[in-house]
Amino acid sequence: MTPEELRARTREFGLRVIAMVDSLPRRRAAQIIGGQLLRAGTAAGANYRSACRAKSNADFISKMGTVEEELDESACWLEMLRDSGNISADGARSLIQEADELLAITVSSIKTARGGKR
Repeated sequence: MTPEELRARTREFGLRVIAMVDSLPRRRAAQIIGGQLLRAGTAAGANYRSACRAKSNADFISKMGTVEEELDESACWLEMLRDSGNISADGARSLIQEADELLAITVSSIKTARGGKR
């Protein structure tokens, strides 16, 4: 996957998260967890853009580590929303899958940047 393709996917993921959060029920828990998801889901793309402008390999690895954290956190919040009944399993499935795929790509990029060491 090219950097441009990953940039587009992380941006699209953020836009899908925005739509999901906007559709949540107005219950307190859904809104609080939704806010956490909104922050993490949109931060993944923003941090990836930052990683693309890294000043060094170490800087790239550090910034990609932040992308990894935000994607993992996004998956966690999506699972909580699903498991608490605030979104349907079907509604959460494709976003969780995309978070997992993006997370795997990110981890692979970090490993490559480290020379395969972890």
